[in-house]
Amino acid sequence: MARNVLYPLYQLGNPQLRVFRTNFFIRLVRPGTAQPEDTVQFRIPMEMTRVDVRNYLERIYNVPVAAVRTRVQHGSNRKRDYRNVRMKKPDYKVAYVQLAHGQTFTFPDLFPEKKQSPDGSPSDEDIQDRLLDEQRRRQSRDPRHGGVPGWFSL
Repeated sequence: MARNVLYPLYQLGNPQLRVFRTNFFIRLVRPGTAQPEDTVQFRIPMEMTRVDVRNYLERIYNVPVAAVRTRVQHGSNRKRDYRNVRMKKPDYKVAYVQLAHGQTFTFPDLFPEKKQSPDGSPSDEDIQDRLLDEQRRRQSRDPRHGGVPGWFSL
């Protein structure tokens, strides 16, 4: 038997027993053109306003926001499908968030360049990568055989 749970009515000053989640999801985007260090670019839903973006970042992520600028990016309709009918990509909204004074944001370097040893000799990681590539090449099938196993050929 299911019990009916009655939540207390919201009254100003009372503690809240419910957790409210947002209806919006925003995506952090690496900008195509160079932006100032204190500006971050997001892709947001069309219904979201700049006030919503400011509240979202300040209340959920505790990010101090100085200003928010938004623009609507129209999706291109150059692509055509198999019937030669134009296919339009959906429109989306872009938000440029300027952080508070003194705050900066830089994308982390996820794929740093490999460092060579000072004497110029290959490092252990380079040797291991080379061996793994060679092993993958030996195990891959020869496309000229058309899926026939190697032991069957002459």
